[in-house]
Amino acid sequence: MKKTLALILTLALSLAALTGCGSKTETPADTNTDNSAQTETPAETALSGSVSTNGSTSMEKVIGALSEQFMTDNSGVTVTYDPTGSGAGIEAAGNGSADIGLSSRALKDEEKAGGLTETVVALDGIAVIVNANSKVEDLTVEQIAKIFTGEITDWSEVGGDAGTISCIGREAGSGTRDGFESITGTKDACKLDQELTSTGGVIEAVAGNPNAIGYASLSAVEGKDTVKAVTVGGVACTEATVLDGSYAIQRPFVLVTKTGETLSDAAQAFFGYATSTAANDLIKAAGAVPVAK
Repeated sequence: MKKTLALILTLALSLAALTGCGSKTETPADTNTDNSAQTETPAETALSGSVSTNGSTSMEKVIGALSEQFMTDNSGVTVTYDPTGSGAGIEAAGNGSADIGLSSRALKDEEKAGGLTETVVALDGIAVIVNANSKVEDLTVEQIAKIFTGEITDWSEVGGDAGTISCIGREAGSGTRDGFESITGTKDACKLDQELTSTGGVIEAVAGNPNAIGYASLSAVEGKDTVKAVTVGGVACTEATVLDGSYAIQRPFVLVTKTGETLSDAAQAFFGYATSTAANDLIKAAGAVPVAK
């Protein structure tokens, strides 16, 4: 009997030990499963690289605001801007020396046929500016055209004090000049006393000459007290009148890329951001009118 009880007790203890061992082996298995699941989630890769933009001086405020915010959001990316003018920016996009060209005019048919694509990022009014002390408040598109082609030569002919009008404009290849001349019908017919290579230069020249008239981007003129933007046909140059089309002298701000070619990850991300509704407030703050909806 004692031998039987001892045997039963031994068997019971053995079974208990085996059961305990079995339960212990389940814990590592569960732990391994959890670790395996964790390693299946890929780590996010931070965006890095550089994005080169080149072109329109009129787009300086817009591209500057977009670049600054994009680089803040993507610390591994550097966005550069070379203010060379629309013509040079279009050329840079075409020859690959810039990721994105900047143009303040629409692409011409021959430029599109040559392998370039335009994407409008915003609209910009071209303000017609006179000296801050000028008595002239409003001009029609026809009067503006006659002034710049030399048919009207004295301010007294359009309601101002007597004085010979001095026309200030941009250099050949400027998107602002192309837009202004196309809209006013003065292509290759303007008689300019000065041809300047930047928007700021035009504003400064008009500010320093009481008889001067010129044109500049709306975003560059806002807040200036040394020049005055005249109304055109009774309509002021504002964001609202540019967007609704009632202000006559306006043009697009364009991102230029090579047709069919893929941008780098960084350049594509910047392009996508600039053309999205997320950029609208920044574009407005820079004085242009966003088009993304």
